[in-house]
Amino acid sequence: MDPKKETKKLENSNFGSNLQSRALKFIILMGIVSFFGDVTYEGARSVTAPFLATFGVSALVVGVVSGAGEFLGYALRLVSGYLVDKTKRYWLLAFIGYGLILSVPFLALAGRWEVVALLIILERLGKAVRAPAKDSMISFATKQVGRGWGFGIHEAIDQLGAVIGPMVLFLALYMGGSFRDGFAVLFIPALLCILFLAFSRLEFPKPEVFEPELKEEKLSRTFWLYTLFVFVAMAGFINFQIISYHFKVQSILSDALIPAFYAVAMGVDAVAALIIGKVYDRVGLASLSLVPLLIILIPFLSFSPDLTFVISGILIWGIVVGMQETIMRAAIADLTSIGKRGTAYGIFNTVFGLGWFFGGVMAGFFYDLSIYYLMVYVFVIELIAIIPLVFLIKR
Repeated sequence: MDPKKETKKLENSNFGSNLQSRALKFIILMGIVSFFGDVTYEGARSVTAPFLATFGVSALVVGVVSGAGEFLGYALRLVSGYLVDKTKRYWLLAFIGYGLILSVPFLALAGRWEVVALLIILERLGKAVRAPAKDSMISFATKQVGRGWGFGIHEAIDQLGAVIGPMVLFLALYMGGSFRDGFAVLFIPALLCILFLAFSRLEFPKPEVFEPELKEEKLSRTFWLYTLFVFVAMAGFINFQIISYHFKVQSILSDALIPAFYAVAMGVDAVAALIIGKVYDRVGLASLSLVPLLIILIPFLSFSPDLTFVISGILIWGIVVGMQETIMRAAIADLTSIGKRGTAYGIFNTVFGLGWFFGGVMAGFFYDLSIYYLMVYVFVIELIAIIPLVFLIKR
């Protein structure tokens, strides 16, 4: 059915002005799907670096594995994003992508670091398949409730799972279990994630009705300038795998406390997402100026021997992640028409992942040389990121 006619039908039916409430319900349902997904993979990600460390690998290997997983997970979104726009099979790609989340519980059976690396990458590939379809569907619904606010609500629900997941690992380790025991428990939320996705599909088979604009336009110069900013900013962002590796090898925190701190960061992410989402709806792209400024502070605080500074660094890290998952995604919806939305999210995520990979490798490289070199690298890169941002805001 034509999305325009379907939207008109909803507006004239008993739903009437309920189009907005229906959109909100869809965002919440997809948030629940992401909630269980985050319990699964964020729970695992909170300890994958320390788990890899038990195999005797170096910080560079951790940086390469985590960076490669993120890069491949983002790079393939270029293909899946194109397929989204070409086929409009949003739900099919979402189901394939979420199905690969079942690779996480199999970490409990891995006996070599190479197998661990493969499973980490498989999970990231699953996200590559599902993300453009999921983000596109959510972006349609945010048209009805506000871009920043809609993505903020989804991210807040999503990040509750990112809080609970690491806490599951914390409890498993605190009660005397192993990393493997914690991974095995994650099969339950992985299954629930897929079940709620099926329910969402039954309730909202055509989410594109929330934004019936059908015209296709070329991606603007502003969009490409925005992707340049995203790449440079992410090239200086230190992922949690490097930070948690530092906690492990320098005995800053116990094994059990590492996922607990990650859970705190995810909680901060959830709160920050709601706040920054509202800010974005008011001031637009100017809100992105906080991203490079906060990223600069992370290494100076997180790698400090002072626990107070370490905690501050983790809190700021969580705020930045909240911005990445909220306003950086919302901006794509405002910069593109729905006919190019999947492709735009695919390009955005590919560039995002390339920056993440480059940053992860460089962070591991400089960390092995000296923490101070790493601090200088982040400072210089984020100053460079401000340049395209200035032009972006002027446009």
